[in-house]
Amino acid sequence: MGKTAEMPRIRLSEETEELRRGFKRIRDQMDLPRRFPEQVQEEVRSLPDPKPNEAYADGRDIDFVTIDPKGSRDLDQAFQAEPEGNGYLVRYAIADVGFFVKPGSGLDRESHRRGQTLYCPDTRIPLYPPELSEGAASLLPDADRPAVLWTFHLEPDGRVADVEVTRATVRSRRQMTYAEAQQEIDSGVPGSLSLLKEVGGRRQKLEQERGAVSLHVPEQEVVKVGFGYKLSYRVPLPVEDWNAQISLMTGMAGADIMLKGKVGLLRTMPAPPDEAVEKLRRSARALELDWPSDVSYADFVRTLDLRIPAHAAIATQSTQLFRGVAYAAFQGKPPVDAAHHAIAAPYAHVTAPLRRMADRYTSEIVLSLVRGEQPPAWCTEALAQLPEEMKEADRRDGELERRIIDLVEVVVLANRVGELFDAVVVDVGKRGGQIQLRDPAVQAPCDGEALELGSSVKAKLITADPEKGQLRFQVMPPG
Repeated sequence: MGKTAEMPRIRLSEETEELRRGFKRIRDQMDLPRRFPEQVQEEVRSLPDPKPNEAYADGRDIDFVTIDPKGSRDLDQAFQAEPEGNGYLVRYAIADVGFFVKPGSGLDRESHRRGQTLYCPDTRIPLYPPELSEGAASLLPDADRPAVLWTFHLEPDGRVADVEVTRATVRSRRQMTYAEAQQEIDSGVPGSLSLLKEVGGRRQKLEQERGAVSLHVPEQEVVKVGFGYKLSYRVPLPVEDWNAQISLMTGMAGADIMLKGKVGLLRTMPAPPDEAVEKLRRSARALELDWPSDVSYADFVRTLDLRIPAHAAIATQSTQLFRGVAYAAFQGKPPVDAAHHAIAAPYAHVTAPLRRMADRYTSEIVLSLVRGEQPPAWCTEALAQLPEEMKEADRRDGELERRIIDLVEVVVLANRVGELFDAVVVDVGKRGGQIQLRDPAVQAPCDGEALELGSSVKAKLITADPEKGQLRFQVMPPG
């Protein structure tokens, strides 16, 4: 579904001083926060003990497991599943940040200022102080934690028959990386993880039937080679999508509850315009990829093999179709177009409260509605401002990612100035345009006359400036 709040697109196989300086320069230029205000730090020192209490059901007997990228400490979600008749019982525990963050507190105000956790290859700028997001509220193993517990009763085909949502105290049994989870699933060990494969696979089929777009942008890894660098690509493991399907199912259920309750905050995205899809088709043809005219965009991207550079290039370019994503708040009449068109259904962010400020509000709204109550005033009064606050957080996150990718691509190509590259023209302006390299999957501005959109060209790298994070190519005349 494109990038989530979970991970950066750039990873370093080994950190270098040159890249560290560049990342720090970007953060300084963007004036990103370096530390939390003293009031927030004082509140963190007085966090309540996350021990069981009468307001929370006791879910500590459930064998939850968390599955996250290696090194993660801000663990939002824990999963458990078991057979139920011919279908499945799936439990999904979400960290209950509302247990710790009180309306009007310094933590609350600072979360509105930050909006979401920002990720750099060498560090992160957290939404909440690490003592909270990587400690007291994180669903770390062998620790009692307050959670918002989603219980799904699924049909044999993975459709949701019923859902329950309540607050509960949970205790995760294991913290696993994606690689560890994939290895256990592949070994055939019965249990929750084997059912994650079954449920995830059934949800993938339902996703395809809805016409949703399942796009995985390749994760780029910077590798030191001699005196320079190269970009390699990490293809996501199957378990990453199976795991994501549980989060998507929860977000869709949350949206449904809020729409029925006539109050909430949705994540929306319009359908891509026809001209944008046609533009991508031209690029695919230039990259010699088979995209029959009767195959939809959603079905085409499912055929991409991200281990192939040309496929990785078109996947990277496909992210341009994911434009117009926004948050839509409502009280009473829902938005005119409540759908997230990449998901092909109404959808809400409810599963990452440690990393996204809005999820604390949507969780509270859902909990109130399933109890048959109206959400608290502090929650509904914030709805008017949340879309703009989260829009600004999205903008900041997008700018940071663009700058990081630009810097990494410049550093990788810095010792190749003067070389010719195979490329595709993906945008045309009055004095040049944009090209997509076949390998590595880099987009950059170019100079050239009479450029034809979607055409294959040879382009010479004429500028690679790490200080400015700028690449510039010259498209060579044919012949």
